[in-house]
Amino acid sequence: MTEQIKLIASRVKELREIYGLSIETLSKELGVPKDLYQMYESGNMDIPVGFLYEIANRFNVELTAILTGTEPKLHNYTLVRNEMGVAVERKKQYKYLSLAHNFVDKKGEPFLVTVNPKTEDEFAFSSHPGQEFNYMLEGRVKIMIDGQEMILNKGDSLYFDSNLTHGMKALDDKPAKLLAIIIY
Repeated sequence: MTEQIKLIASRVKELREIYGLSIETLSKELGVPKDLYQMYESGNMDIPVGFLYEIANRFNVELTAILTGTEPKLHNYTLVRNEMGVAVERKKQYKYLSLAHNFVDKKGEPFLVTVNPKTEDEFAFSSHPGQEFNYMLEGRVKIMIDGQEMILNKGDSLYFDSNLTHGMKALDDKPAKLLAIIIY
């Protein structure tokens, strides 16, 4: 896994240890199988953003602190210049840029997401608490939500319950870009 994922995993482990919780206790509390939780904490497996948000809420820290190692500082507004968001490495075919990483007490997490084309015909599925809004900026994606398949084109938007299993892939052998806002 990438160095960033290993750093995030070590921050998650550190939070658990600071609070004196065992892996068994925290995994049970979060409703995650112990083996899966151990994989997250080892840094050898991608950690879904929704799970990181649950960890942040559990320990009353900002998601940004887990992602970057620094606490957000801004209360009135935050300006993020073009392509200057904080990169969040996740699955190989996705590139996430956090667009409000330095704002304190956010009600949602906005990301600029680039979906790179995959060679195989599989979706990378995930689910996380809350709701999600996606607005297509360029390209096309096929998205599947709870077994329902749809195509999103430039200018299309989609709002859905992100607790449902969902995944997407770029179409036409070209990257696609979208604004994704996760609301908790």
